[in-house]
Amino acid sequence: MDLLVEAIKKFVITHGLDRVYWIAYSGGLDSHVLLHLFATVRSIYPIKLRAIYINHGISTHAAHWALHCAAVCSDLQIDFTEHSISVTADQKNVFSPEDSLRQLRYQCFAELLAPDDALLTAHHQDDQAETVLLQLFRGAGPKGLAAMPRIKSFAQGLHGRPLLDFTRRDLKTYAKQHHLQWVEDESNACVHYTRNFLRHDVLPILLQRWPTITKTLARTADHCAQTQQIIESIIDHDMTDVQGATSRTLSVEKLLRLPQNKQAHVLRTWLLQFNFPLPSMTKMQQLLHDVLLARDDKMPCVAWRGVEIRRYRDELFCLSTLAAQDAAQSFHWNLSEPLCLMNGTMLQATLARGQGLHADIQQVSVRFRQGGEKLRLPGRAHHHDLKKLFQGWGVPPWQRNRVPLIYVENQLAAVVGFCVAQDFVVRDQQQGWLLALL
Repeated sequence: MDLLVEAIKKFVITHGLDRVYWIAYSGGLDSHVLLHLFATVRSIYPIKLRAIYINHGISTHAAHWALHCAAVCSDLQIDFTEHSISVTADQKNVFSPEDSLRQLRYQCFAELLAPDDALLTAHHQDDQAETVLLQLFRGAGPKGLAAMPRIKSFAQGLHGRPLLDFTRRDLKTYAKQHHLQWVEDESNACVHYTRNFLRHDVLPILLQRWPTITKTLARTADHCAQTQQIIESIIDHDMTDVQGATSRTLSVEKLLRLPQNKQAHVLRTWLLQFNFPLPSMTKMQQLLHDVLLARDDKMPCVAWRGVEIRRYRDELFCLSTLAAQDAAQSFHWNLSEPLCLMNGTMLQATLARGQGLHADIQQVSVRFRQGGEKLRLPGRAHHHDLKKLFQGWGVPPWQRNRVPLIYVENQLAAVVGFCVAQDFVVRDQQQGWLLALL
């Protein structure tokens, strides 16, 4: 199978001999062939190789597979790393088990890659055909039907799939010629999983009628990828035109100037910028109708799979699902030290001249809005409702209960990120505390 070796040689020449190539190695046939091919090419070009095995903690054989992978890498003189992952209850509630494990797996890969490193996975032409069918059955458009790209940006480097032009049969022939020993994951035979059902029950029937169906479906993916590139080049111009006044937002008024089919493409592109999963057709219709066409005084929200799209006035906000907030929580804060809050954020106070909270204040309490708070702004004669101030500052309602409020002896002294009250703000060139939420 000289064609396989030549393909890998071309791949490393094209994408760089000075990178570190991380091979996602499960011990199975496909990834073992990929590992062996790169080890072979390393004898020709001085490339740096590393292998990583992800233990999903599902199979009782996982520890044995890890030992097998470590032994193979030792024989090939390739640095080997093992990582374990497990799905949390929250992830099980949002994603399917397969999606959850896939996300955790790639999160682990992303954390390992240094700048300009490349992750390599052993996806082949049969995998590409299965992916096209899966996307087709889900009603996907060109982006979904483009399936898996040969190379793409990933984490701080790249993600490459050098074997997409070769079939599973090609890889098995290579493995037998080189007497490779691989492990068999029993879960791959379970047709309960959709991909396995396609692989074992659907594709064999299609291959009987159309022997080159995997190649044909892979060609369909290439055509759809080209179409998607054209769509994205058009949508990029629209994305610039519909930006909201606030960072990471879109303007509803500007979106509504576009035809509805473009609105949907813009929303999908926007979501992908933040690596959020795309909505179903039903959810997209809710976005286009219930959110974009809502009255200005409404605050609609559409949620799916850990994502929330919220509207406030003319702006759309794209957020991870907000965790529950306990408005009654309270913290004592020594301003000379950072304060970690329960939601994973941190408060920090730094000394500055001529601005901030009186520097002679050392201890404060941190609370959150419960309603009815009033504040006197510097230079104002009267107190104002905090609710009215938030409205004037344009703070979306779902953020208001999450803004830390600073109290000094039960008096509201500051709203972090917005203002310090009249009685507590520094004068002239006195030193003061600048408060920041990190």
